[in-house]
Formats: sequence, structure tokens, C-alpha cells
Amino acid sequence: MANLFELPRYIAIEGPIRVGKSTLARMLAERLNAQLVSESENNPFLTSFYDGDKGAAFQAQFTFLIRRFERLNALDIGPRSQKTVVSDFIFEKDKLFACLNLNDQELETYNRYYNHFRAQLPTPDLVIYLQATPEVLKKRMKKKNAPGERTLSEDYLDEVVKAYEHFFFHYTSSDLLIVNTSEIDFVERNEDLQELLRKVSAPIKGTQYFLPLGSGDAASA
Repeated sequence: MANLFELPRYIAIEGPIRVGKSTLARMLAERLNAQLVSESENNPFLTSFYDGDKGAAFQAQFTFLIRRFERLNALDIGPRSQKTVVSDFIFEKDKLFACLNLNDQELETYNRYYNHFRAQLPTPDLVIYLQATPEVLKKRMKKKNAPGERTLSEDYLDEVVKAYEHFFFHYTSSDLLIVNTSEIDFVERNEDLQELLRKVSAPIKGTQYFLPLGSGDAASA
């Protein structure tokens, strides 16, 4: 008798700034009647970090680390739970940014706490990694015109995109769906959203790529 496919109960969505992860997480949570876990944007040190104040990078990063841990540690997704959870971040993204923003001395202290926190957290069943070219992200940032983001340099954004690409090229902790969003729009084109939702509703094993341009197929890696 064939085994029935069960939807992943813990789905996380990741990608660089303005790639659309929060929007997709909200839509996916609504579709799956799932608990939505969103990142806290209320970081009192973030403005100082954007302004380049001395020491602000460590303060902002450590605040993010603690708050991300608290949000994920509070999840009820044990073996007896029937809840489905959709998160718009994974805990590992915190270290990705720490490596970009902290000096060696700060990173040594940071890593002690990161490793302690990570050991206590569950791993997603499925991660959806949203990609986009730096040029597309820059256009979206300009359109959004969010406070603070105006001071982010193009070089920094390029480094963030490269860091994500390197991280997910080596990612094996859970099943992974890679989606290039440069040519699709979940908000403006409903057919793009529906196509992706159909893909997520089917079994995904290992690393797969979502190809939305006409075929709707995925290639396995």
C-alpha cells in the first residue's frame, strides 16, 4: 500500500531583503491554515547600525539573535503537536548576517551564544529559498522606500545576496525548494502564486528548483 504524502508541518521561507519572503509566508500560512511566525522588526539598535555608529552592529545583531531564538523556541511543533507552522526566517540567517557585520572579536563572543541557542531549536521540514538578482532587489527597495534601507549601499546588498547563495548551495539540513523570483510576482500575478502553492503541496525531497516560466516543473539536484 502506498504511503500517503503528508505536508511538512514546519515550513520556513528565506532570502535577501525585498525578495518577498514575508508576503509569501503570509499567503502560505493562510492557504495551509497555519500559524505564522514573523520576524520582529523592532530593533532599537537598527537605526544606529544603518548610520554606521561604532558598536551598533554587535548590539543590533545580538538583539536579533535573542529575539529570533525566543520566537522559534516558543513554537509547539513537537511529535505530538498537530500544528502547521510557517516562518519567514530560519535561525541560521542570523549567523549569516553576523559574519557580514561583526569583526573577529565580536564574532567570537557571538558564536558562543549562537551555538547554545541553535542546539535548542527544531529544524524546518521544508525551507523555501527565494532568490532574486541584486538589480531586482534594488528596484524593489527603491519602490518600498523603507526607513533605514535608503542608507544600504549597493555593495552591501551584493554581499548579502552572495552570502545567501553560498549558504544555500551547501544547505542540507532539510528539504529545500529554490525559487527565483526575479521574473515572478506573487502579489501582482495570482497565477504565479497558485503555481508555487501547487508545488509546495506536492512531495519535495532533497533540493529542487521551481521553474515558473511556462513549465511549472521542478528540477532535482
